[in-house]
Amino acid sequence: MTGLAAQRASPLGRLRGTGTVLAFDFGEKFTGVAVGESGVGVAHPLGLIAAEGNAARMDEAAALVAEWKPGFLVVGLPLSLDGTEHELTRRCRRFARQLEARFRLPVKLVDERLSSAAAEEALRAAGKGGRKHKLRTHQVSAQIILQSYFDDPGSS
Repeated sequence: MTGLAAQRASPLGRLRGTGTVLAFDFGEKFTGVAVGESGVGVAHPLGLIAAEGNAARMDEAAALVAEWKPGFLVVGLPLSLDGTEHELTRRCRRFARQLEARFRLPVKLVDERLSSAAAEEALRAAGKGGRKHKLRTHQVSAQIILQSYFDDPGSS
């Protein structure tokens, strides 16, 4: 099997052909959100979920899923620089499982090491660094996470 038939037969091929994708940069206070089209492979920052409680965070995610109707979701997985997991990693995995169960959508976990640092650098380079634009870091981090998935979907 080759070409489109092979792509559709594989789980990855089915995911990449579904259109809109939402990505989340999970945080205890703020969760950045990005959106992209899998066929185009370009991610854009979308917004910020400013909810500390899990129920409120899931309600805001539900509104985004209802509006954008994604084919699947991407969640950045925070790991230590050496690749080990920690408490935030476990909370993030729980968030991903809850998204999958609530929306019945596939969720891809993507290593997000250094995405926040890259987001801060991108914002500084665009003249939007500093305290005033700190909250945009979460959105841009979600964009970087989603773009890294589009650039190398096999690594998740």
